[in-house]
Amino acid sequence: MIVIIKQNVADEKIENLKEHLTQYFHVSISEVKGEHTTILGLIGDTAAINPDLIASNEIVESVKRVQEPFKSSNRKFHPDDTVIDICGRKIGAKDFQVIAGPCSVESEEQIIEVAQRVKAAGATMLRGGAFKPRTSPYSFQGLRAEGIEYLLEAKKATGLPIVTEIMSLAHLDLFQDVDVIQVGARNMQNFELLKALGHCNKPILLKRGLANTIEELLMSAEYIMAGGNSNVILCERGIRTFETMTRNTLDISAVPVLKRISHLPVVVDPSHGTGVVWLVEPMAKAAIAAGADGVIIEAHNNPAKALSDGAQSLNLDQFDDVMKTIKRQVEFEGKSL
Repeated sequence: MIVIIKQNVADEKIENLKEHLTQYFHVSISEVKGEHTTILGLIGDTAAINPDLIASNEIVESVKRVQEPFKSSNRKFHPDDTVIDICGRKIGAKDFQVIAGPCSVESEEQIIEVAQRVKAAGATMLRGGAFKPRTSPYSFQGLRAEGIEYLLEAKKATGLPIVTEIMSLAHLDLFQDVDVIQVGARNMQNFELLKALGHCNKPILLKRGLANTIEELLMSAEYIMAGGNSNVILCERGIRTFETMTRNTLDISAVPVLKRISHLPVVVDPSHGTGVVWLVEPMAKAAIAAGADGVIIEAHNNPAKALSDGAQSLNLDQFDDVMKTIKRQVEFEGKSL
């Protein structure tokens, strides 16, 4: 349920209304102040609340029920686009970001070389897996804590904020200096992990599960936001279908759907979404045209010898060329990189 407040109402009166609502209806309140409108989102069991009773208050413009199960991530609660600041770089609304780097951190020299090249090409954040969830237990699982140390060295060398994936609550202390914590597709419904990240004061990049609906993605975001962390970035990274020509089916339609029903930033991963190098550029262009707020691209200094996902990783010269296209497309769409 959302309560829309009249314009030019004193803060004291709004606070009195919030106190009344929490005391008598036992709900939590999410307050959003837009340029012209203040909205109070009532979160909890609102089934028995009479909207007319709240609407009778002199400062209330209107009261509306929200039918969708996701509340905090719902655009009805928060009409304006959320813009998240990551080390001075903003994502959301008119601000676009390119997150690039290797699937796995393999050595300090490798990640620093890649970081320097992707930054020179125009990337604004560095991705790299320190902990790697792999289908086979015999595949490379990542350098773990050592990998995070190498990412931090690459950040020192380039200034790029780092994005890396967490796999377990037990590892959370290792992520204190990580700028954006990524929740991978396999952990999208790891609810205990999501709840813990809700108490973490860091941006969370939440990837859609390979067999999950858009609503399920938003409900996972809700777990994080319900804990008090509103800095959630949604990521479309492809879903599993009957198609065999690509690794996954990149659901570009998810971008405008998410932008319509949620205020959270949306990024697209064309590397995992297709698993094919030559598809990364056209799918990145499609993502930007669809309204995405960023892309996350795998780039490697030697994909043929990559310890994971070399087949979908651009080499650094290819990344240079793709970035030229991305820059033109971002400018055409009226966004800033």
